[in-house]
Amino acid sequence: MFIDRAKIFVKGGKGGNGAVSFHREKYVAAGGPDGGDGGKGGDVIFIADEGMRTLIDFRYQKRYCAQNGENGGPVCRTGKSGEDLIVKVPVGTVVRDEKTGQVLADFISHGQEAVIARGGKGGAGNYRFATPTRQAPAFAKSGEPGEERWVLLELKLLADVGLIGYPNVGKSTILSMVSAARPQIADYHFTTLVPNLGVVRLYENTSFVMADIPGLIEGAHQGLGLGHEFLRHIERTRVLVHVVDISGFEGRDPLKDFEVINSELKLYNPSLAQKPQVVAANKIDIPGAEENLPVFTRELEKKGYRVFPISAAINQGLKELMYYVAEMLKEIPEAPPPVQGEREVVYTPEEEEKPFQVRREGGVFMVEGKWVKRLAESVNFNSYESLQYFQRALKMKGVVEALENMGINEGDTVRIYDFEFEYVR
Repeated sequence: MFIDRAKIFVKGGKGGNGAVSFHREKYVAAGGPDGGDGGKGGDVIFIADEGMRTLIDFRYQKRYCAQNGENGGPVCRTGKSGEDLIVKVPVGTVVRDEKTGQVLADFISHGQEAVIARGGKGGAGNYRFATPTRQAPAFAKSGEPGEERWVLLELKLLADVGLIGYPNVGKSTILSMVSAARPQIADYHFTTLVPNLGVVRLYENTSFVMADIPGLIEGAHQGLGLGHEFLRHIERTRVLVHVVDISGFEGRDPLKDFEVINSELKLYNPSLAQKPQVVAANKIDIPGAEENLPVFTRELEKKGYRVFPISAAINQGLKELMYYVAEMLKEIPEAPPPVQGEREVVYTPEEEEKPFQVRREGGVFMVEGKWVKRLAESVNFNSYESLQYFQRALKMKGVVEALENMGINEGDTVRIYDFEFEYVR
């Protein structure tokens, strides 16, 4: 089964904690601090692999977490960094942040890679806090948590040519005749429920990828008949071969069918209607085609379309159609890369985020935020020096001022996650 969308959770590794340690050796009664830094957490890295064709693996595994960094050790030993987690995705996959909708990466070539969740930094060991006036700091910083997010994966087929049209007009038959693809073919609507790919080879150094897009119907742009599922696969094709049942089987009007499908393309995405199109008037060997073909061809040629009468079932006219498409592709540039800034992960600089927020809940002043949480986690509240560091950091960052602006009084309770204390001026 072709799975073209998936939702997964990714998390970078947590940074290792800094160590609290003091140099000890014979004849040295009280050595200085030598606690090492924690190691960096591993990143979650996505890499495009042309050997993959679907996102089905992500249906069975939903969580991808990189390795945590190791804690620091004595003798200024830095903890080992966590290993990066490599996740392979098919070429053509677009990765979006579920919460913001931001494009994190757009994989358009084999081997392209992007960091989707960055690991946290390791915490500083206590040797880094030694100063001439504080020669034996008894505290260190904990490692930062890694980035975590739910991401949406969307795979768009990277085909040069897309076969479009109503169900049961012969798209799958065309693909089976001009390539080695073997799609399911039967005489009923919606035989094709998933896109099929085939490579059309004409002569040396001339080939292209063709996609048999499942049949569209009126209302497809609104999602009718799995319309959104099918329309997204047309977006990256360079040429569209619009297949029409020229026989008018089942009382259909070939001209009306042609206009309806183009209208659906325009309503879904106006740029789709601007893609170069060549028209394949299929089933010319069926009664009714002889009368419809001249009128159909005359009307479409007035609008600038090239019409090829074909019969996919008996392989009539397909060679001429494929050679014409190959010539069109020579004149159409490859699909442009994504808009600058969307191909790589865009990280929000930490200084642009609010370091803390203060709110009042009943009689308690709540201080929250990523920065203040990391600060609280890094403090040894049993150490006087560590508490002094904590208080200075709150004052320098503006937490104390924010509390006073909210009307805090001496003796009021302040809560910073699991840590609670009384406010003293």
